[in-house]
Amino acid sequence: MLALRLPEDVEERLAALAKATGRSKSYYAREAIVQHLEDLEDIYLAEQRLIDHRKGSGETVSMDEMRRRLELDD
Repeated sequence: MLALRLPEDVEERLAALAKATGRSKSYYAREAIVQHLEDLEDIYLAEQRLIDHRKGSGETVSMDEMRRRLELDD
């Protein structure tokens, strides 16, 4: 279960969308979270990798090596 407060303008837009489509506000809130959660996780991971890189830890590879690992060489 999740309860959250939205800015009034967002709440109004969400309510209007729900009314226009016959779906619930919860449906659209759930869809937004599901669709954007992976992006947020990727951002967090990238930020952590940048911190590690700046500390001198973690693996770094050249673009050529990455292309080889991903079998992208022509």
